[in-house]
Amino acid sequence: MKKGLLGVSLFTLTCLYCVLFAVVFLIGLFVGAEMSTLILISIIVLVVQFLIAPFFTDLSMKWFYKARFDCQPPEYLVNFINSVCAQNNMKYPKIGYIDDGAPNAFTYGRTKNDARIILTRGIFDLLTPEEVKAVVAHELGHAVHYDMAVMTMAQLIPLVLYYCYEIFTSNIDDEDSGKLAIIGYIAYVLYIISDYIILWLSRQREYYADSFAVESTRNPSALAEALVKIGYGLSTNSSSDQKRSVSKGNALGIFDSNASKSIALVSYGTGGVSKNNIMHAMKWEMWNVWAKWYELHSTHPMVSKRLKAISLRCPEFNQPAYIDFSFQQPESYLDDFLGELFILALPTICTIGGLVLMLFMFVATGDVNVGAFCFGILAAIMICNLIKLSFTHKSTQFNPTSVFNLLSEVKVSGVTSVPCVLEGEIIGRGDPGCIFNEDFVLKDQTGIIFLDFKHVFRIADKFMALFKNKAFFNKRVRVTGWYRRSPVPYVEIYKIYIDGENKERHMKSFGLTRFLYIAAAVIFAVLMFMSF
Repeated sequence: MKKGLLGVSLFTLTCLYCVLFAVVFLIGLFVGAEMSTLILISIIVLVVQFLIAPFFTDLSMKWFYKARFDCQPPEYLVNFINSVCAQNNMKYPKIGYIDDGAPNAFTYGRTKNDARIILTRGIFDLLTPEEVKAVVAHELGHAVHYDMAVMTMAQLIPLVLYYCYEIFTSNIDDEDSGKLAIIGYIAYVLYIISDYIILWLSRQREYYADSFAVESTRNPSALAEALVKIGYGLSTNSSSDQKRSVSKGNALGIFDSNASKSIALVSYGTGGVSKNNIMHAMKWEMWNVWAKWYELHSTHPMVSKRLKAISLRCPEFNQPAYIDFSFQQPESYLDDFLGELFILALPTICTIGGLVLMLFMFVATGDVNVGAFCFGILAAIMICNLIKLSFTHKSTQFNPTSVFNLLSEVKVSGVTSVPCVLEGEIIGRGDPGCIFNEDFVLKDQTGIIFLDFKHVFRIADKFMALFKNKAFFNKRVRVTGWYRRSPVPYVEIYKIYIDGENKERHMKSFGLTRFLYIAAAVIFAVLMFMSF
C-alpha cells in the first residue's frame, strides 16, 4: 500500500475510532459495562457480514445478473493480471462475466487474495485492450490496497453510533433517560459526520486506485480514455456500431453505485474522442453547484476531477496531458441552485409554517381547530407539490434534440428539467442483466442515455420490468420526456412510440400524478372549510 494512502487511512481511522471511544466513555459514565455488549454485537454483525458477503454477492450475480465465473478472459488480459499479481504478491482474482453491452466493472471480496472482479461484455466491446487493462488495474488496485477490509473497519463507527442513538433515545423510563437521550442525539450527529468522513475516505481511495492503474499500465491516457468512454459514454468511430449501455456501479467499482441514473453520451470526433466534446460533457460537473452537492454524498469523485488528476501524471510517462479544461464559466449558477433548493423545500416550509401559525393562534386565542388546520396544511402541501411538478415536469413544447445536445446543458438538475424528444434504438435495461429493472438505455447517432421509467404506483415498475420491457429491446423508438441530472444525466419517460406502430405503447404517469395532486388539494380544501 502506498505510504500516502496508508497515512490517509490510518489518520482517518484513528480519528473515527477516537470519536467512537469518546462516545463510549461518555456512555460508560451512566450505563457502565452495558456498552461493551453493544460494541461486541456491532463488531460481530460487521465481521459476519464481511465474511459471508462475497458468498451472497456471488449468488446475487449468478441469479439476478446472469454472471458467469467460468469464462476465460482474453489472453492479453490474463497475462496482464498475472503480471500485476506477481508484482504485488496476490493470488489471481476470480473473474466474473456479465453478457451485457453495458461497460461496467467492479470488485468485491475480503482481502487481496480473495478478490472477485466483475466485467461486462460492454467493457470489451467499447474499450481497446489497453483501456481494458487500465480498468482492470483500477479494480486490482482496490484489492491490493485492502480497500474492502479498510472500508469495513471504517463502517463499524457509524454502525455503533447509530445503535447508540436508537437505544438511548428510545429508553425514556428511568431517571437517567434525559441524559442518555442527549448522548443519543450527540451520537446521531456524530453518526452523520462519520458517514461523510467515510464517503471522503472512499473518494480518496478511488484516486489511489486510479494511481495504481496508471503505474501498473504506465499508460495514464488509456485510463483517462476508459473513464471518458464509461463515465461520459464518449467513444471512437471504430466502435460506433456496438451496443452500449451504462449501469450502476459499485462502492469498489469504476463508478458510484448511488449515482444510479446511468448515463449518457457517445460523441465522435475525427480519429478518436473529441476533446472539445469531453469539455462540453465536463461543463455541468465543473460549474453547476449541484455537482459539488452530489459529490459530497458520493463514494466516487466526479469524472472531471479524476480526469484532471490523471492528466497531471501524464508527463511522468512522456504523454501530453489528457485534458485541459479551458472553457470559461459564464456565471456562478448559485442563484439557480438556491432557487431549486427553495422549490424542493416548499412542502416542508409549508408544513412548518402551518404548524407555527396554528401554535400562534392557539397562544393568541386559547382555541384552535386542529382538524381544519391539518386539512389546510395538507391542501397547501399538494399545491406546493404541483408547483414543484411544474419545474421537474415542464409542460412546454417538447423539442427534438440529441443526446450530445442534452449533455451540454448546464442549467439542469434534479429539479429543473429540459423537455425533449429523442429518437433511437432501445439497446437494453438500465441496470444490465437485472430482471427486476424497468428502465431502458437508448442509443441515437450521438450517444447513449438512460431512460427512467417511474410510475406513480411503484408496483407498476416491477410489472413493466418482468412482462413488458422485452417488447422494446432492439426496436427503434421515439421518446418524449424530461431530461435531468442527479447527478448523472437521464431522461424520464413521458411517452414512448415504437417505429412503424401508430399507437402509443406506453404513457408516463405524469398526467395521473398531476391529477392526484389536484384532486387531493381540492378534497383537503373542502374538508378544511367543512371543519370550520
